Amino acid sequence: MQPQPLIAVRDVPASRRWYQDLLGCRSGHGGTEYEQLLDARGVLVLQLHAWDVHDHPHLGDPAIQPHGNGVLLWFQVEDFDDAVARARSASMEILEGPRFNPNADHREVWVRDPDGYVVVLASAHGDV
Repeated sequence: MQPQPLIAVRDVPASRRWYQDLLGCRSGHGGTEYEQLLDARGVLVLQLHAWDVHDHPHLGDPAIQPHGNGVLLWFQVEDFDDAVARARSASMEILEGPRFNPNADHREVWVRDPDGYVVVLASAHGDV
């Protein structure tokens, strides 16, 4: 099984750039209505879909805030320190961390994306 999360966003190109800056991923599709973000191996890690196209009733209502209430986009990254540096240099909103989580035995940083989704970056287990 391979998870393929999809989030609805206001501006697909802007969200693509934000996630590329944070995760170091690349575009796998391109476009203003839909995007696939791929890791360095070409594996799909996240899909972005514009709120107002293709009449998908289950994407939710963009007027209801916060988006993704109760859902976190969680990524384990190999380059945790570099990812934190990228988030800081891009002036991304850091909600928490970076900090060590003793329960998970890894480091994590929590950020908010331009649409209000909470994104967590975590280092590998045992990485302190």
